[in-house]
Amino acid sequence: MTAIATASTGAVPTVPGRDVINVRDLTKHFPIREGVLQRVAGQVRAVDGVSFDIPRGTTVGLVGESGCGKTTLGRCIAGLMPATSGGVYFGMDDASVSRIDTLRAFDVADRSPQLTAEIDALDSRYRIDRMPKRSWRAYRRNCQVVFQDAFSSLNPRQLIVDIVGRPLRIHDESSGAELIQRVVDLLESVGLGRQHLYRFPHQFSGGQRQRISIARALALDPEFIVLDEPTSALDVSVQAQILNLLHQLQQERGLTYLFISHDLNVVQHMSDRIIVMYLGVIAEVGNAEEVFRDPRHPYTEALLAANPSMHEDDARIRLQGSVPDPSSPPEGCRFHTRCPVAVAACGWDVSDVLRVLEERGRALEGLRGVERRTPVEGTLAFETEDEAASVVAELLGDRAPAPMRAAAEVIEARGRDVHVRFPAVEEMSVHAVGHGHHTACILHADDAGPASP
Repeated sequence: MTAIATASTGAVPTVPGRDVINVRDLTKHFPIREGVLQRVAGQVRAVDGVSFDIPRGTTVGLVGESGCGKTTLGRCIAGLMPATSGGVYFGMDDASVSRIDTLRAFDVADRSPQLTAEIDALDSRYRIDRMPKRSWRAYRRNCQVVFQDAFSSLNPRQLIVDIVGRPLRIHDESSGAELIQRVVDLLESVGLGRQHLYRFPHQFSGGQRQRISIARALALDPEFIVLDEPTSALDVSVQAQILNLLHQLQQERGLTYLFISHDLNVVQHMSDRIIVMYLGVIAEVGNAEEVFRDPRHPYTEALLAANPSMHEDDARIRLQGSVPDPSSPPEGCRFHTRCPVAVAACGWDVSDVLRVLEERGRALEGLRGVERRTPVEGTLAFETEDEAASVVAELLGDRAPAPMRAAAEVIEARGRDVHVRFPAVEEMSVHAVGHGHHTACILHADDAGPASP
């Protein structure tokens, strides 16, 4: 096929597609090591099967609580850390995007050798961790990063002329007086000037250091910039200046941004599209105006309700509880442990039983151990039969969550043990609830459309 025939060239296509970046089933897990031999005892599932596109010339906002996987995802997209599985595709034309989506829709076991070879050819041409060296070098030029802490990202022992000029020297863009002039031009484009060339980072304010980071990111005239919380460490007045600068540069240079932030006010101001992440997965994605006007996931509603400047409706959903352990995320919808509108079909497991007992102030000193045969079936062993019977009564009582009671297939005492079993459910995937608007909430499953955000 055409994709195989052209895969060996290794060049970025001359006819750009609609998207700068295509992320497909991206996963990043970090091993948990224990013991003297540091054996792997588990995995922290920081990013867990995320797919989305970043259209050319737009700003895509990535928002969520701390620890949801935003920064990890941004670093994987920028090529600063390898993905565990899935991939980040750069420079694909529209036909190749459509083709790779079609091919990836087949289960691995159902793929013929020809389909597998075609996927490998497209991956070798466009996937950043598999593309040839020449294409990888082009990607490094075209994808730059502005980090949250500008002071940590600038070498304190180098002058500004060396910091901003370093990308130009590495890529043999210029040297000598020409390099100095290009650095001056870059500094002037971010509101600084020639007088700042021979100073060190510690001689600047936080806002000025972030301007220097932006100038360095612009040095190679990139198409795409990952902005990782670029204003969170700045004063409010300085934040506005930096945001206006970023918007101006985007208009002048046709830049594409991935804007990572936990500040919804900033994201709303900057973004064309919004991606809401929770515990390593996408909860909702859509056009910024529509997501803020009509959120379709309880987590998005809770984030909006937590910002009083955006919504004053007291009836909106409020976050409750804490974020679950990312090494063992909840079954089904990962948000159901904190969701006040959860239903029986959201997915429940043995960990939910322990969580409910603890939240109700139940003393678990008599708990001798927990045996999990599967995530949704297990046995809680107690010291006495009375303790086991009391726990069952509490789990079946009115104080326990009604959706969990409705979902339970078995909650019963057998001697000193309490046996629990829930139906196994698949993890909730994103589905369309409007034009370009997708959510991963079962409450809107009846509106489901194509599942590609």
